Amino acid sequence: MKKIITLLIAFQLAITGTRAQIQQGNIMVGADIADFDLSLNEGGNFAIFLNPKLAYFFTDNLALGGYLNFGLVTSKGGGESIDYGLGLLGRYYLSRDINVVRNSRFFLEATAGIEGTNPASGENTNGLGLGFGPGWTYFLTSNVGLEALLKYNGIIGFGERVTSSDLLLSVGFQIYLPSAQLQRRLKSSGSGNQ
Repeated sequence: MKKIITLLIAFQLAITGTRAQIQQGNIMVGADIADFDLSLNEGGNFAIFLNPKLAYFFTDNLALGGYLNFGLVTSKGGGESIDYGLGLLGRYYLSRDINVVRNSRFFLEATAGIEGTNPASGENTNGLGLGFGPGWTYFLTSNVGLEALLKYNGIIGFGERVTSSDLLLSVGFQIYLPSAQLQRRLKSSGSGNQ
């Protein structure tokens, strides 16, 4: 009988675990990486796009926050290209009924901010950056999610080209922190230093 009760409790924790990360009051922090390329051939190139994120869940399933973009592409003899960005992020997690894999959630992400792309060819674009796309998070633990995101990024502005656009497939990790627990830890570490 004890084994059955223990099994039922573990099953209930597994079911509710996916919802706990994306509840009101939690904080999401992490980063995505896209287009990682390290060519080992002579004259090869190096490319990486890194996208750190920080968001707060104002309601269940809806997080709002900020993001940074940094992209670097170098090639021997071809110069280097730099991408950058800073702006606002919104993420909405879809209903649990839509997901086919346990401990996972689909989401939609949208971004808006100041971005630029400055390729070695000289056809730069700097201005308003807009992005949106679907993603999927698989929760490895109760606080860590592995995710994939297919996102369109466009820049409208000024430079030698008026617009620039990319479609990026990225993978990343997000950590979901309960803000009440985080506040308790900060208070306890602050009172211990006095």
